Amino acid sequence: MANNVQVETLDISPVGRVEGDLDIRVDIEDGHVVNAWTQAEMFRGFEVILRGKDPQSGLVVTPRACGICGASHLSCASWALDTAYQTHVPRNAILARNLGQLTESIQSIPRYFYGLYAIDMVNPKYKGSKYYEEACKRFAPFTGTSYELGVTISGKPVEIYALLGGQWPHSSYMVPGGVMCAPTLTDITRAWSILEYFRRNWLEPCWLGCSLERYEEIQTYDDFMAWMDEKPEHANSDLAFYWKAGLDYGLDKYGAGCGRYITWGYLPHEDRYQHPTIDNRNDAVIMKSGIYNSHNDSHITMEQARVRENTSHAWYSEGNGDFHPFDRTVSAISNNETNFDGNYTWCTAVSDVELGRCEAGPLSRQLVAGGKHGQGWQHHDPFILNVFKAVGGASLHLRQLARVHELVKLYREAERCLREIKLDEPFYIKPKPQDGRGWGATEAARGALAHWIDIKDGKIANYQIIAPTTWNVGPRDSGETRGPIEEALIGTPIADKNDPVEVGHVARSFDSCLVCTVHAHDAKTGEELARFRTT
Repeated sequence: MANNVQVETLDISPVGRVEGDLDIRVDIEDGHVVNAWTQAEMFRGFEVILRGKDPQSGLVVTPRACGICGASHLSCASWALDTAYQTHVPRNAILARNLGQLTESIQSIPRYFYGLYAIDMVNPKYKGSKYYEEACKRFAPFTGTSYELGVTISGKPVEIYALLGGQWPHSSYMVPGGVMCAPTLTDITRAWSILEYFRRNWLEPCWLGCSLERYEEIQTYDDFMAWMDEKPEHANSDLAFYWKAGLDYGLDKYGAGCGRYITWGYLPHEDRYQHPTIDNRNDAVIMKSGIYNSHNDSHITMEQARVRENTSHAWYSEGNGDFHPFDRTVSAISNNETNFDGNYTWCTAVSDVELGRCEAGPLSRQLVAGGKHGQGWQHHDPFILNVFKAVGGASLHLRQLARVHELVKLYREAERCLREIKLDEPFYIKPKPQDGRGWGATEAARGALAHWIDIKDGKIANYQIIAPTTWNVGPRDSGETRGPIEEALIGTPIADKNDPVEVGHVARSFDSCLVCTVHAHDAKTGEELARFRTT
């Protein structure tokens, strides 16, 4: 009997409005996604821009790579020079760098959740849910009570960043050897008051419905479920409401991904990384590095030497091999026509040399945080790993829980940085520039970020950036293995091809920003089926 099931294609453009334009193509058969392609449509070219420049140019240029995570790029750029120059970075400077990174990440969580992700909860698809009416009251864009408060409060933490860097975004206060600021007692006191305002006006009363101390007692999924029913304030919190509504919506049923999760770790300890090298970083960061492989429930420490980039399906002319960033020189193809069987994106396929494709992001960080690898003093948190196992693995819903779960620990670390700064000690020690190779890594809000620099004759001979978007949005590699988002889209149910909000759910769960126009086409005839905007 002939198979008469029709395969249809949705071309979604643009999906992302952060770090360039992201397009997605999906094939749909029998109401589910059966194939997917992620396409980065904008050539950034920062590696080309920096070639031949003064080594410190990266401090000014790379924070402009993103308008929402400039501190992360600045942190990578400064640590890359520190490792190349073999500098001494005073403890105050490490604390000030970490504080900038922390406050930028803290602001990103409510801004992303309310402004980019939770607005999908009010899609008419979910009118049949008992949570729908309340979701509209809380999460509707511009008019939702929690939307307005969450987006507004997100601007407060980066006021602390501005105390250090003079502005946010696009500050360059981190430099090799330290930071170009010396906070006063007034600055520290003001920073404390900003943190307290954030906690007392949103984090505790609106998001958690409880004190930070009570939330920190949660260690397992059973603890979390019991906490939600413990008090009306807990049950009515945005966190509890989102989790319950998402389960009712079925957001825990799809969007799993590739099953391997990578983090560089971040927040170098102020007493353990004062003389930074590439090799001693893993034992000196508070939030430990690693890869969690869910296929065999194992953790390993992540080393920068394990990274490979592949350009088989990208618009570059470097060949089909797997390159370490130190060994790759970006060479763009000028004729960048889209061929989904050939080259179709500006993004490279990034992988671990042994384990292959890996997802980056908050879920990765939290799954690694649950591992027993690393140093005994490093941060350990078993909660998300326990939830992962209790609910049967990853989903777009768990991806959100992992991200918002970070809020409390990041807040606590910001408090610790403020306590540890000693105003009578130096914030900068002048380095001696020299040729060499350097590497700096951190965790941006949306995942693993690293910079590689090669300095020769006092100039940048090569510069490479692998961003979290590169890990997640990357295309197929030379073995035709899909990238993490491509893989996460497989099996996604599409209730209405004229409004495929489910595709948006999956993309946004990786922190892809989308308010997109979608064009639907018949895969066989090419005839346009519908044109619409997802809401």
